Amino acid sequence: MNVMRSCFFAIAALLLSVTCAAAQVPPPTVVPPVPNLNPSSSLVLPPLQQTPVSPGPSIGGSLLHHYHSVCSVFRHKPCLPYYLPPIGQDLRLTIVSNDENASQAENGEPITANEHGLDSIRDMFAALRACWLPPPNDEARHGMEYTIRFALKRDGTMIAPPRMTYSSHGVPTATRDIYREAIDEALKRCIPLHFSAGMAGAVAGRPIAIRFVDDRTIDKRQDTK
Repeated sequence: MNVMRSCFFAIAALLLSVTCAAAQVPPPTVVPPVPNLNPSSSLVLPPLQQTPVSPGPSIGGSLLHHYHSVCSVFRHKPCLPYYLPPIGQDLRLTIVSNDENASQAENGEPITANEHGLDSIRDMFAALRACWLPPPNDEARHGMEYTIRFALKRDGTMIAPPRMTYSSHGVPTATRDIYREAIDEALKRCIPLHFSAGMAGAVAGRPIAIRFVDDRTIDKRQDTK
């Protein structure tokens, strides 16, 4: 009888110790399942192996990198859209002097600023181009390039004097000064420009770069000076 009682107490003590040990072990962590979001939702993130779209050199001469995922209404997967390189805010104009337009200017045709309200970038460029009178042939240089940069106010006047940003290399200082004087005279004939109300707000403060190119036929003796 005593042996049976001892066995009973031993079994009860063993069960109690196992129960206490099980109570001290923390329950396993339950990981919630990943929700299946709508592919068209903005909450869907692109795969980690893809990088954001940015302009840059790539195979084939394209400015865009190639990615594995393409946005399409027929693909119900996350994708990265293609963005073109950002467009600058400066306005660029190239004025080329050739034998035809130079002869028209030398024949005494009026070269003045457009008096009516300029309502577009095209009209402003046409007015600036009409005011240009290249230097005489005996002072010119074939292939000469000269670039200036400036900005205008709402009333068509300049914010500051134009700044030279490029000039052909290997050109004498005297020749460079001749072209600079011709450019200053052309701007005096054009400025102030007369803008419409909408055009004045769109152009005010935006940098304007004008590149002058002399492509006239010039005597080789004058071209080598």
